[in-house]
Amino acid sequence: MRISVTQRCNLDCFYCHKEGQNPSKKEMTPSEIEKIIAVGDKIGIKKLKLTGGEPLLREDICEIVQRASDHMKDISMTTNGILLDRYAADLKGVGLRRVNVSFDTLDSEKYKIITGRDRLSQAVAGVNAAVANGLTPVKLNMVVMKGINDDEIKEMIRFAGEKNVILQLIELEMFDGEFYERYHYDLSPIVAELEERAVRIKERKLHHRRKYFIEDSEVEVVKPMHNTAFCRNCTRIRVTSDGKLKPCLLRNDNLIDMVEHIRNGASDGELIKTFKKAISLREPFWM
Repeated sequence: MRISVTQRCNLDCFYCHKEGQNPSKKEMTPSEIEKIIAVGDKIGIKKLKLTGGEPLLREDICEIVQRASDHMKDISMTTNGILLDRYAADLKGVGLRRVNVSFDTLDSEKYKIITGRDRLSQAVAGVNAAVANGLTPVKLNMVVMKGINDDEIKEMIRFAGEKNVILQLIELEMFDGEFYERYHYDLSPIVAELEERAVRIKERKLHHRRKYFIEDSEVEVVKPMHNTAFCRNCTRIRVTSDGKLKPCLLRNDNLIDMVEHIRNGASDGELIKTFKKAISLREPFWM
């Protein structure tokens, strides 16, 4: 289960898909988030990822993680890392296991172009804090974009090895056709190169993604676009920041308002039925 706890962010990445959410300033309370997690636990969901926006902008983020840890032990978070230096130790203490850090470039000028902010040094400090506090394995999410950072892949592999973190190379997802055509970078040649360089290859159950072990580095490749295998093997259910169950990242025509049922005093049995209904609406976007 992937729960967005806020749409607020302290960066303005020009490619951001905002978790596929419709704009909303409403946010669930920690107790409402916990209730959804508890229902998910009852129907067999065992893994939780907290996302945003930027989840660390919520002043109650440690409370949210602590409440979540009463129901699930495998709790991770996707963050841009800007505030991670401040929060890493506390998050580890209340039950967060690991983090994914959005990290697209090692070049400060490119970082400003991509994010609209001069915060690269803070993001690096966040990665260091995550490693130091045992929020591992730390994964760096690098969205590869044509003409922006596609020339940095080898340097990012080296950096990941030095930091003892995992690099995830991610293809740009299509939310705008013209934007996609301009910046999409086909990772197929990179996959072929990784196949040759890897001393060991392991296939993950999730999406059948492959992990490439290259000397001291570990690299994963995420190719979600037009990928029937990616969709067919997806087991995620998403929750928007305003409390709607969202069966697919790329669709907003099949949302189910979970938090409304909670606020109206629905029983656990009713909430379980609502959750199962959302799961029944899941179908591959790319057929």
